[in-house]
Amino acid sequence: MRTVEPIARAAGEVRLPGSKSISNRALLLAALAQGATELSGVLDADDTRVMIAALRTLGVAVEVDGDRVRVAGCGGDFPNREADLFLGNAGTAMRPLAAVLAFAGGRYRLDGVARMRERPIGDLVDAVNGMGARVRYAGTPGYPPLQVEPADRGKLVPRVRVRGAVSSQFVTGLLLAAPGYARATAWRSLTIEIDGNLISQPYVAMTIAMMRQFGADVRAPLPGTYVVGPDAYCAPTGRYAVEGDASGASYFLALGAIAGGPVRVRGVGRDSLQGDVAFTTVLEKMGARVAIGDDWIETAGGGTGVDGRFVLQPVDWDCSEIPDAAMTVAVLALFARGTTRLRGIGSWRVKETDRIHAMATELTKLGAEVEFGDDWIAVTAPEQVREAWIDTYDDHRMAMCLSLAAAAGVPVHVRDPGCVAKTYPDYFDRLDALTRTAAGAVAGFSSPGLQRAGAEEPSLPPGRERAGVRVAAPSVPVIAIDGPTASGKGAVAQRVAQELGFACLDSGALYRIVGLLALEQGVGLDDGPALAAVADALTAAEDPAMRLRFADGRITLGARDITEAIRREEVGRAASRIATAGELRTALLALQRAQRRPPGLVADGRDMGTVVFPDASLKVFLIADVRVRAERRYKQLIEKGYPGTLETLLQDLEERDARDRTRDHAPLVAAEGAKILDSTAMTIDAVVAQVLGWYRAG
Repeated sequence: MRTVEPIARAAGEVRLPGSKSISNRALLLAALAQGATELSGVLDADDTRVMIAALRTLGVAVEVDGDRVRVAGCGGDFPNREADLFLGNAGTAMRPLAAVLAFAGGRYRLDGVARMRERPIGDLVDAVNGMGARVRYAGTPGYPPLQVEPADRGKLVPRVRVRGAVSSQFVTGLLLAAPGYARATAWRSLTIEIDGNLISQPYVAMTIAMMRQFGADVRAPLPGTYVVGPDAYCAPTGRYAVEGDASGASYFLALGAIAGGPVRVRGVGRDSLQGDVAFTTVLEKMGARVAIGDDWIETAGGGTGVDGRFVLQPVDWDCSEIPDAAMTVAVLALFARGTTRLRGIGSWRVKETDRIHAMATELTKLGAEVEFGDDWIAVTAPEQVREAWIDTYDDHRMAMCLSLAAAAGVPVHVRDPGCVAKTYPDYFDRLDALTRTAAGAVAGFSSPGLQRAGAEEPSLPPGRERAGVRVAAPSVPVIAIDGPTASGKGAVAQRVAQELGFACLDSGALYRIVGLLALEQGVGLDDGPALAAVADALTAAEDPAMRLRFADGRITLGARDITEAIRREEVGRAASRIATAGELRTALLALQRAQRRPPGLVADGRDMGTVVFPDASLKVFLIADVRVRAERRYKQLIEKGYPGTLETLLQDLEERDARDRTRDHAPLVAAEGAKILDSTAMTIDAVVAQVLGWYRAG
């Protein structure tokens, strides 16, 4: 973990590393070209190393000397006709190489890390197979790994259609492969037509510009139509200079806007090939001062200064052409007055992680109010930005852009900071060089309300502040165990908590308690506001008879022991039914979070990892065969003397499962990053040991 201390001020100059997108395109174009190409400014990071390793495996001679690379082009005729390529999580390697190798006349296998196997490639495979290629899936249809066999030269076509709504890299791959393909056809050209909208269009424009720099004939006679001639790629005269990374520049340019500046980045300027330079337009709209030269961009705070910092204005922006830099805009929303809405970001879902879900989760930790959909996110700045422990999801851009929250005067603790090695290995060193920190000494913004909030008191959900409720520090570890009814999560949670000396939260008990009171008070089980009022009475505890206490394995309500009463089957059915009420779930949220106290908490329920504790140290989703669960519950009831039949219990569990999975509010699903544990054939000792093992392994 790396802590970014509160940033008091930022100013200075940064020399950017090479652009990942340009570096990998240049490396592949150089390999496909005739003659040797000298490249300078090439990014030295995980994704470019993957591309270089793949080219070498294909038989291409690549010499590396710092940021200078010499590639001996093979004219598209790769020396090795059989190869097994590991491409990590580099979409800029997987997608273009898949298209190029589909027509290279060899047998190739393309694979990557686990996340790469979740990133779609079906539209590209459909397109190349429609052109005569023979590419099949070696795993899940629509995703890598891929197995490439020599193409059927008798099925070549003059034109191809490809969907542009998922990834522009599919179009880039077809374009890069097109000159060689065109030479093999009777038509001596290939027409590529975009089916539907094309996202991230500037990346396609970058590809075309670079192809022309390497001698290709590419025309765009109509919007969404590209015609590529048979001209072979040739090594450019002189050294080919790779631009600095405009996506990486966005973090430092944003820092200049929110921490005073001026901050200048070198290596990218007004004539850049990269669409992400348009990020400067967003910065200006938000109120920052921006200047651009031939090889540099500079930003500084504009508008109203507060404590040496500057307040931004919210924007509503179509980010389809700046998908990577848009992540930085989402973090800048923390510093704006009001709500910032970003549209056209559907591609975030198929990047290194589901970035929409991840960004919403992490900005919420920092105190923002976040809404999101399939291709949009809306971020409302909090009254107080909170100190937070940020999960990075093995996504370099999550780590870099969220580190900027420290400019609000709070420490930001970044888990797995090493993930920045994918594109910017020394990012944090460059950040440190620009900033003067004042750990714990900076109050932050007082207008529009951003100031340091002690981590021990994160704000409650809007409208749910109550006397006596105190939310504990995010630094307190939480183990979240979710699962369906009778999966054993309660017993496992108690055992794990006992072993670690942690408190144990049985969230299901809270719903059972409300269910019991609703039955006793005649409250409708579908009356959300009335159920929330029952929960409010428990939370406020103004009536001595409504004071809830968990101790020594017993639950008391006032002077009444309700431990056994809430375990009755009719109460359990009521609890499952009322759990669909959004008003009730919101009412209980603060009460559940308030149980997070040192030294730690084990929480079990149905939405512990997805809603209540999305930043849990460990998330477990416990499952078991429904009949096995019914048999377990039947045994428990018989031992306690309660009536019931196995078949009735089985039917009841199936109905509860369906209801829990399909409810509108916090449906029962495994949290992102949760470890799935099937306990069907396991003893409770084995399940407990597995959970403890995961937690202790970190």
